[in-house]
Amino acid sequence: MCPRGPRGRQLGLDWRKIMPTLKGFGTFAALPEEQLSEKVSRRVFCGDHGMIVFWSIGAGVHVQSHNHPTEEIVWVVKGEMEFRLGEERRVCGRGDIVVIPPFEEHEAWFRADTEVIDFFAPPRRDFLPGKKPPYILDGNETSKSVPESGPSRRPNIIFWR
Repeated sequence: MCPRGPRGRQLGLDWRKIMPTLKGFGTFAALPEEQLSEKVSRRVFCGDHGMIVFWSIGAGVHVQSHNHPTEEIVWVVKGEMEFRLGEERRVCGRGDIVVIPPFEEHEAWFRADTEVIDFFAPPRRDFLPGKKPPYILDGNETSKSVPESGPSRRPNIIFWR
């Protein structure tokens, strides 16, 4: 069965065949690490309704302004980043959490080597293995035009410390 998008349309992908999936128990060490650029790597796995991405991001990386139809929860495990959510900007460090509602514009500037855990619900189809999202610039690339994923909305914004 293929997962469905926010409007009930089939996404055309069976996540269990494309992404590492897990039911029951597993280990972080068993997840393959994918090197997307010199400064960006990730480990990704999916359940039936959510996706976890463990990012290792080097200093100087800029995640350009973007939005997507999935809810995202960001947990900073190590390092520091400046994060913009809607109109609000904050410096986030170890232990900080950001909850990003669907379609909310956000971006990040990584001041130091940083490790972040992202949770997405539902899984993101644009995170297929081998594909670096076009809005992640590792300092050697120039700014690109980033298409919006949907209409911009301004729901409640939540930063946790």
